[in-house]
Amino acid sequence: MDTERMPAAGADTREGTNIELRIQGVYDSLSNAEKRAAAYFLNNVENVFSKPISQLASESGVSKVAWVRFCKALGFSGLKELKKSLFNEIYQTKGKEDSHIVFPDILKAEQDSIDQMILSVRNNSLRAVQDTAMLLDPASVELAARKILAAKSVRIFGMGASALVGEDLCSKLLRIDLDVRFFVDFHVQLTYAANMTPEDVAVIISTSGRTKECLEILDIANQCGTPVISLTAFGKSPLALGSDIQLYSSSPEVAPRSAAMSSRIAQMLAVDVLFSAVARLDYDQTASTLEKSLKSTRSHKEEGSD
Repeated sequence: MDTERMPAAGADTREGTNIELRIQGVYDSLSNAEKRAAAYFLNNVENVFSKPISQLASESGVSKVAWVRFCKALGFSGLKELKKSLFNEIYQTKGKEDSHIVFPDILKAEQDSIDQMILSVRNNSLRAVQDTAMLLDPASVELAARKILAAKSVRIFGMGASALVGEDLCSKLLRIDLDVRFFVDFHVQLTYAANMTPEDVAVIISTSGRTKECLEILDIANQCGTPVISLTAFGKSPLALGSDIQLYSSSPEVAPRSAAMSSRIAQMLAVDVLFSAVARLDYDQTASTLEKSLKSTRSHKEEGSD
Protein backbone atom coordinates (compact mmCIF):
# COMPACT_ATOMS: atom_id res chain seq x y z
CA MET A 1 0.00 0.00 0.00
CA ASP A 2 2.80 2.44 0.84
CA THR A 3 4.12 2.23 -2.72
CA GLU A 4 0.75 3.16 -4.22
CA ARG A 5 -0.35 6.67 -4.98
CA MET A 6 -2.07 8.42 -2.12
CA PRO A 7 -5.83 8.85 -2.74
CA ALA A 8 -6.74 12.49 -3.38
CA ALA A 9 -8.66 14.48 -0.77
CA GLY A 10 -12.34 14.65 -1.67
CA ALA A 11 -11.79 12.18 -4.51
CA ASP A 12 -15.28 10.77 -4.05
CA THR A 13 -16.91 13.95 -5.55
CA ARG A 14 -17.15 15.48 -2.09
CA GLU A 15 -15.18 18.54 -1.08
CA GLY A 16 -12.03 17.63 0.88
CA THR A 17 -11.99 18.28 4.62
CA ASN A 18 -9.28 19.99 6.62
CA ILE A 19 -8.20 16.59 7.95
CA GLU A 20 -7.74 15.22 4.43
CA LEU A 21 -5.61 18.24 3.55
CA ARG A 22 -3.44 17.57 6.58
CA ILE A 23 -2.98 13.96 5.49
CA GLN A 24 -1.77 15.12 2.08
CA GLY A 25 0.77 17.35 3.79
CA VAL A 26 2.24 14.72 6.13
CA TYR A 27 1.80 11.58 4.02
CA ASP A 28 5.41 11.27 2.83
CA SER A 29 6.71 11.51 6.40
CA LEU A 30 4.48 8.72 7.74
CA SER A 31 5.68 5.18 8.45
CA ASN A 32 4.45 2.38 6.19
CA ALA A 33 1.80 1.30 8.70
CA GLU A 34 0.64 4.91 9.16
CA LYS A 35 0.43 5.30 5.38
CA ARG A 36 -1.90 2.29 5.23
CA ALA A 37 -4.07 3.90 7.89
CA ALA A 38 -4.00 7.17 5.92
CA ALA A 39 -4.95 5.42 2.67
CA TYR A 40 -7.82 3.61 4.40
CA PHE A 41 -8.98 6.90 5.91
CA LEU A 42 -8.98 8.72 2.56
CA ASN A 43 -10.94 5.89 0.92
CA ASN A 44 -13.52 5.66 3.73
CA VAL A 45 -13.96 9.21 5.02
CA GLU A 46 -17.75 9.13 5.21
CA ASN A 47 -17.79 6.06 7.51
CA VAL A 48 -14.59 6.25 9.53
CA PHE A 49 -15.98 8.29 12.42
CA SER A 50 -18.68 5.66 13.09
CA LYS A 51 -16.30 2.71 13.60
CA PRO A 52 -14.22 1.79 16.66
CA ILE A 53 -10.45 1.78 16.41
CA SER A 54 -10.32 -2.02 16.57
CA GLN A 55 -12.48 -2.29 13.46
CA LEU A 56 -10.49 0.38 11.62
CA ALA A 57 -7.27 -1.43 12.48
CA SER A 58 -8.66 -4.78 11.31
CA GLU A 59 -10.04 -3.42 8.01
CA SER A 60 -6.87 -1.44 7.20
CA GLY A 61 -4.52 -4.29 8.13
CA VAL A 62 -2.49 -2.37 10.72
CA SER A 63 -2.40 -2.17 14.50
CA LYS A 64 -4.40 0.12 16.77
CA VAL A 65 -1.10 1.71 17.79
CA ALA A 66 -0.44 2.67 14.15
CA TRP A 67 -3.82 4.40 14.05
CA VAL A 68 -3.03 6.35 17.20
CA ARG A 69 0.33 7.43 15.75
CA PHE A 70 -1.45 8.41 12.52
CA CYS A 71 -3.89 10.60 14.48
CA LYS A 72 -1.05 12.27 16.39
CA ALA A 73 0.81 12.99 13.13
CA LEU A 74 -2.23 15.06 12.14
CA GLY A 75 -2.12 17.02 15.39
CA PHE A 76 -4.83 15.16 17.31
CA SER A 77 -4.46 13.51 20.70
CA GLY A 78 -6.07 10.34 19.40
CA LEU A 79 -8.85 8.84 17.29
CA LYS A 80 -11.65 10.27 19.44
CA GLU A 81 -10.55 13.86 18.82
CA LEU A 82 -10.01 13.17 15.11
CA LYS A 83 -13.50 11.70 14.76
CA LYS A 84 -15.10 14.66 16.52
CA SER A 85 -13.34 17.11 14.20
CA LEU A 86 -14.21 15.03 11.14
CA PHE A 87 -17.86 14.77 12.10
CA ASN A 88 -18.12 18.54 12.60
CA GLU A 89 -16.50 19.26 9.24
CA ILE A 90 -18.69 16.84 7.30
CA TYR A 91 -21.82 18.09 9.05
CA GLN A 92 -20.99 21.74 8.37
CA THR A 93 -20.21 21.21 4.68
CA LYS A 94 -22.88 18.59 3.91
CA GLY A 95 -25.12 19.64 1.05
CA LYS A 96 -22.76 22.28 -0.33
CA GLU A 97 -22.22 22.14 -4.07
CA ASP A 98 -18.73 21.01 -4.99
CA SER A 99 -17.62 23.28 -7.83
CA HIS A 100 -13.93 22.90 -7.05
CA ILE A 101 -12.97 20.03 -9.30
CA VAL A 102 -9.24 20.12 -9.96
CA PHE A 103 -8.15 20.08 -13.59
CA PRO A 104 -4.72 19.98 -15.20
CA ASP A 105 -3.81 23.66 -15.43
CA ILE A 106 -1.68 23.70 -18.60
CA LEU A 107 -2.28 21.41 -21.58
CA LYS A 108 -1.42 21.49 -25.27
CA ALA A 109 -3.65 23.76 -27.37
CA GLU A 110 -5.15 20.78 -29.21
CA GLN A 111 -6.08 19.16 -25.87
CA ASP A 112 -7.71 22.15 -24.25
CA SER A 113 -9.99 24.99 -25.39
CA ILE A 114 -9.64 28.51 -24.01
CA ASP A 115 -13.03 28.09 -22.32
CA GLN A 116 -11.87 24.92 -20.58
CA MET A 117 -8.57 26.54 -19.65
CA ILE A 118 -10.40 29.46 -17.99
CA LEU A 119 -12.58 27.00 -16.06
CA SER A 120 -9.53 25.00 -14.97
CA VAL A 121 -7.62 28.02 -13.70
CA ARG A 122 -10.71 29.36 -11.96
CA ASN A 123 -11.50 26.09 -10.21
CA ASN A 124 -7.92 25.54 -9.10
CA SER A 125 -7.76 29.08 -7.73
CA LEU A 126 -11.06 28.70 -5.89
CA ARG A 127 -9.92 25.40 -4.42
CA ALA A 128 -6.65 26.95 -3.25
CA VAL A 129 -8.50 29.80 -1.53
CA GLN A 130 -11.03 27.54 0.17
CA ASP A 131 -8.50 24.93 1.30
CA THR A 132 -6.14 27.59 2.65
CA ALA A 133 -8.97 29.21 4.61
CA MET A 134 -9.63 25.80 6.18
CA LEU A 135 -5.97 25.27 7.10
CA LEU A 136 -5.36 28.69 8.66
CA ASP A 137 -5.53 28.26 12.42
CA PRO A 138 -7.10 31.37 14.04
CA ALA A 139 -4.94 31.06 17.16
CA SER A 140 -1.75 30.92 15.07
CA VAL A 141 -2.86 33.90 12.97
CA GLU A 142 -3.59 35.90 16.14
CA LEU A 143 -0.23 34.99 17.66
CA ALA A 144 1.63 35.89 14.45
CA ALA A 145 -0.18 39.24 14.25
CA ARG A 146 0.75 40.09 17.85
CA LYS A 147 4.38 39.14 17.20
CA ILE A 148 4.47 41.46 14.20
CA LEU A 149 2.93 44.37 16.08
CA ALA A 150 5.31 43.96 19.01
CA ALA A 151 8.45 43.55 16.89
CA LYS A 152 11.08 46.23 16.52
CA SER A 153 11.20 45.36 12.81
CA VAL A 154 9.58 42.80 10.50
CA ARG A 155 11.93 41.08 8.06
CA ILE A 156 10.37 39.14 5.21
CA PHE A 157 12.04 36.40 3.16
CA GLY A 158 11.07 34.35 0.11
CA MET A 159 12.36 33.12 -3.22
CA GLY A 160 10.77 32.94 -6.67
CA ALA A 161 6.97 33.20 -6.64
CA SER A 162 7.05 33.39 -2.84
CA ALA A 163 9.12 36.56 -3.17
CA LEU A 164 6.17 38.19 -4.96
CA VAL A 165 4.01 37.33 -1.97
CA GLY A 166 6.65 38.65 0.41
CA GLU A 167 6.77 41.93 -1.51
CA ASP A 168 2.97 42.23 -1.25
CA LEU A 169 3.04 41.68 2.52
CA CYS A 170 5.84 44.22 2.85
CA SER A 171 3.88 46.89 0.97
CA LYS A 172 0.81 46.28 3.12
CA LEU A 173 2.74 46.59 6.38
CA LEU A 174 4.49 49.72 5.12
CA ARG A 175 1.11 51.32 4.57
CA ILE A 176 0.36 51.04 8.30
CA ASP A 177 3.79 52.47 9.18
CA LEU A 178 5.51 49.36 10.50
CA ASP A 179 9.28 49.01 10.23
CA VAL A 180 9.39 46.27 7.58
CA ARG A 181 12.13 45.10 5.23
CA PHE A 182 12.06 43.04 2.07
CA PHE A 183 14.21 42.85 -1.02
CA VAL A 184 13.98 40.27 -3.79
CA ASP A 185 17.74 39.72 -4.11
CA PHE A 186 18.88 36.85 -1.89
CA HIS A 187 22.22 38.44 -1.03
CA VAL A 188 20.39 41.49 0.32
CA GLN A 189 18.08 39.18 2.29
CA LEU A 190 21.15 37.54 3.80
CA THR A 191 22.46 40.96 4.80
CA TYR A 192 19.41 42.08 6.74
CA ALA A 193 18.94 38.57 8.14
CA ALA A 194 22.44 38.64 9.63
CA ASN A 195 21.59 41.78 11.60
CA MET A 196 18.37 40.51 13.17
CA THR A 197 17.86 40.52 16.94
CA PRO A 198 15.45 38.77 19.32
CA GLU A 199 13.36 41.97 19.21
CA ASP A 200 12.68 41.53 15.48
CA VAL A 201 10.49 38.95 13.75
CA ALA A 202 11.23 36.98 10.58
CA VAL A 203 8.48 35.97 8.15
CA ILE A 204 9.72 33.20 5.81
CA ILE A 205 7.52 32.21 2.87
CA SER A 206 8.04 28.94 0.99
CA THR A 207 5.36 26.63 -0.37
CA SER A 208 7.53 23.54 -0.08
CA GLY A 209 9.21 24.60 3.15
CA ARG A 210 12.37 23.08 1.70
CA THR A 211 13.86 25.90 -0.39
CA LYS A 212 17.58 25.96 0.43
CA GLU A 213 17.81 29.75 0.61
CA CYS A 214 14.87 29.90 3.03
CA LEU A 215 16.39 27.22 5.23
CA GLU A 216 19.64 29.21 5.29
CA ILE A 217 17.67 32.24 6.48
CA LEU A 218 15.97 30.03 9.08
CA ASP A 219 19.35 28.96 10.45
CA ILE A 220 20.47 32.59 10.70
CA ALA A 221 17.24 33.58 12.46
CA ASN A 222 17.67 30.76 14.97
CA GLN A 223 21.27 31.82 15.64
CA CYS A 224 20.10 35.40 16.19
CA GLY A 225 17.30 34.30 18.51
CA THR A 226 14.75 35.91 16.21
CA PRO A 227 11.18 34.54 16.32
CA VAL A 228 10.18 32.99 12.98
CA ILE A 229 6.74 32.95 11.37
CA SER A 230 6.60 30.49 8.46
CA LEU A 231 4.07 30.26 5.64
CA THR A 232 4.25 26.82 4.00
CA ALA A 233 2.11 23.99 2.73
CA PHE A 234 0.87 21.83 5.60
CA GLY A 235 3.34 19.15 6.60
CA LYS A 236 6.53 18.39 8.47
CA SER A 237 8.85 20.45 6.28
CA PRO A 238 12.17 21.68 7.73
CA LEU A 239 10.90 25.25 7.63
CA ALA A 240 7.68 24.48 9.48
CA LEU A 241 9.47 22.36 12.07
CA GLY A 242 12.11 25.03 12.67
CA SER A 243 9.76 28.02 13.00
CA ASP A 244 8.00 29.35 16.09
CA ILE A 245 4.61 30.01 14.46
CA GLN A 246 3.33 28.05 11.48
CA LEU A 247 0.79 29.37 8.97
CA TYR A 248 -0.31 26.97 6.26
CA SER A 249 -1.54 27.35 2.69
CA SER A 250 -2.84 24.75 0.26
CA SER A 251 -3.05 24.56 -3.52
CA PRO A 252 -4.21 21.87 -5.98
CA GLU A 253 -1.45 22.29 -8.55
CA VAL A 254 -1.05 19.03 -10.41
CA ALA A 255 2.34 19.56 -12.05
CA PRO A 256 5.43 21.80 -11.73
CA ARG A 257 4.63 23.40 -15.09
CA SER A 258 1.79 25.31 -13.43
CA ALA A 259 4.30 28.09 -12.59
CA ALA A 260 3.06 28.42 -8.99
CA MET A 261 -0.32 29.86 -9.98
CA SER A 262 -2.71 28.53 -7.36
CA SER A 263 0.00 28.30 -4.69
CA ARG A 264 0.70 32.02 -5.13
CA ILE A 265 -3.01 32.80 -4.78
CA ALA A 266 -3.17 30.61 -1.66
CA GLN A 267 -0.20 32.45 -0.15
CA MET A 268 -1.76 35.81 -1.04
CA LEU A 269 -4.88 34.85 0.87
CA ALA A 270 -2.78 33.87 3.88
CA VAL A 271 -0.85 37.17 3.96
CA ASP A 272 -4.09 39.14 3.46
CA VAL A 273 -5.53 37.35 6.49
CA LEU A 274 -2.34 38.03 8.45
CA PHE A 275 -2.35 41.72 7.50
CA SER A 276 -6.02 42.05 8.45
CA ALA A 277 -5.29 40.41 11.80
CA VAL A 278 -2.48 42.91 12.44
CA ALA A 279 -4.71 45.83 11.43
CA ARG A 280 -7.61 44.81 13.68
CA LEU A 281 -5.35 44.59 16.75
CA ASP A 282 -4.40 48.26 16.37
CA TYR A 283 -7.46 49.52 14.54
CA ASP A 284 -7.37 53.24 15.37
CA GLN A 285 -3.69 53.61 14.45
CA THR A 286 -4.20 51.51 11.32
CA ALA A 287 -7.13 53.61 10.14
CA SER A 288 -5.10 56.79 10.64
CA THR A 289 -2.02 55.57 8.79
CA LEU A 290 -4.05 54.09 5.93
CA GLU A 291 -5.79 57.43 5.47
CA LYS A 292 -2.40 59.19 5.36
CA SER A 293 -1.16 56.65 2.80
CA LEU A 294 -4.23 57.24 0.66
CA LYS A 295 -3.79 61.02 0.79
CA SER A 296 -0.13 60.75 -0.19
CA THR A 297 -1.03 59.05 -3.49
CA ARG A 298 -4.26 60.90 -4.27
CA SER A 299 -2.52 63.59 -6.37
CA HIS A 300 -1.19 60.86 -8.68
CA LYS A 301 -4.67 59.68 -9.68
CA GLU A 302 -6.88 61.01 -12.45
CA GLU A 303 -9.67 63.18 -11.10
CA GLY A 304 -12.79 61.14 -10.49
CA SER A 305 -10.95 57.78 -10.42
CA ASP A 306 -11.03 55.39 -7.46
